[in-house]
This record gives sequence, C-alpha cells and structure tokens, in this order.
Amino acid sequence: MGANASSISDDGLNYVSLKPKLDDIPEACVALVLSYLDPIEICKLARINRAFRAASSADFIWETKLSSNYKYILQELLGLKVAGLDKKDLFAKLSRPRPFDGGTKEVWIDKNNGGVCLAISSKGMAITGIDDRRYWNHIPTDESRFQTVAYLQQIWWLEVDGDLEFQFPEGTYSLFFRLQLGKPAKRLIRRACNYEHVHGWDLKPVQFQLTTPDGCRVTSRCYLDNVGIWVQHHVGDFVVRDDTVPTKIKFSLTQIDCTHTKGGLCVDSVLICPISLAKQLSSC
Repeated sequence: MGANASSISDDGLNYVSLKPKLDDIPEACVALVLSYLDPIEICKLARINRAFRAASSADFIWETKLSSNYKYILQELLGLKVAGLDKKDLFAKLSRPRPFDGGTKEVWIDKNNGGVCLAISSKGMAITGIDDRRYWNHIPTDESRFQTVAYLQQIWWLEVDGDLEFQFPEGTYSLFFRLQLGKPAKRLIRRACNYEHVHGWDLKPVQFQLTTPDGCRVTSRCYLDNVGIWVQHHVGDFVVRDDTVPTKIKFSLTQIDCTHTKGGLCVDSVLICPISLAKQLSSC
C-alpha cells in the first residue's frame, strides 16, 4: 500500500494516515500566501478553518491593503482613534463609507484594491439660486447615497461649483458628476420618474470643468439626454504626486447660455475615485 494510506500492522494496531491536511500548514506560511491576494479573496479563504482564519488577521497582510493616508483619514478627518486596533479592523472601518464635513461628504477605500474614493453631496456644493424655490428644491430619495438630491425645475443660468482639499495617496484620479434628467418618484413601491420639467438640454451642451493648483485644467462638454437614468458624467482626471500634503481641487457644472431656459435636472453628487476604478462607470 502507498505511504499516504492507513495500514494495519502485524500487531493489529492502526497507524494514522500520513496524508497532509490544510491544518498542517504553518500559520506563517498561510499568512504569506494570503498577503498576495486581494481583501475579498482573503476573507473567503478565512472561512476554510481556524488556521486560515487566524492567519488572515496578521497585521503585515492588511498593512499593504490600507491606503498610505489611512491615519490622516481616521485621525484628522474622522477624529477616530487607531491605537490598539488591528490593521484588519482599520481596513474594515475604512471600507465602509464614512461621512464627514457635516454629512455632506463621504470617504471610503475600495474593498478590492484599497483605492481611496470620495463622494460630495449636492448640499456640499454651491448652486446658484438654490435658496429660491422657484428654481431649485432639495428632494429626498433613496436613489442617492446621501438620501437627497438637488432638483432643478427651471432656470436660465445653471451653475454648480464645488471644491475639495484632501490628502490623497499618490496616483491618478477621475472626477464624475452624477446626474439624471427627470424627478425621482415611486409608484406602488416601484421606481418611477417624472419628466414634467425636462427641457432645454438638447439646445446647448453643459460644460464640466476641473482645476488644480499645479496647473491642471480640464474642460469637457456634453449634451444631457439621460432621461430617467442616473449617469456618471466624466469631468476629467488629475494626478497626485505628493501624498504628504493636501491636494486642492475645484470643479463645476455650468450652462450659462441665457437664450433659453432648461429644467428637470437632478444633481446628486460628485464622485472622485482612482482611475483604475473609473473604467467601471458610464459617462458621456
């Protein structure tokens, strides 16, 4: 019989099988293998047995998954304590969207690659005429991560401006405006959209703009035609070369041709994410 099979000796005693098991793999070896996987794969393998579960909590595994600015996000931005927490726990905290700046912004890290993402609510931007209910209204909706969007009924001059100062890790980032033509609604619990005020967007394109202090200035134009559909409109990309200092960016959405009115636009938020994740988003 083979060496890996159980056998019975002449004295009638059973010998234990020599076939190796997963439990026999040293925890340090398991941890080393796990360090080469992405976070989701690590969590799946942690369910195999106790050895894998214990190995999956090693700090050196999760240290490489955390963004380089994780202490800045947790301590300075969110005011949380990191002392005494395992790196796995820190990753878990950051992988869920965390609100800041009065709930008008959220930050999180992508569960797959640890890239830093941010979202800015319509309430975190300066919208011309937002306080005049003849033009704009903030309406509640579960179609927004912030549970509210800015809805434009009708206006001659469209101008939405925003800015952000944030200590990004080094890399290239993309910025998007999340927009929809039509007012979100529900009918018999089902999603619906009111198109009553939608007009004027086929006459002239809207203009998106992104600027940074290092001279980056990106301008793009797009005709809005996404009636009843939320679309992430790509504004542009910017590069962060120094992760030790905050990066200041400004962005805007405008349509200031006063020859006609326009209306029926929902402004939800602005999304900033690593360019590697941007390819998953639709844009004009």
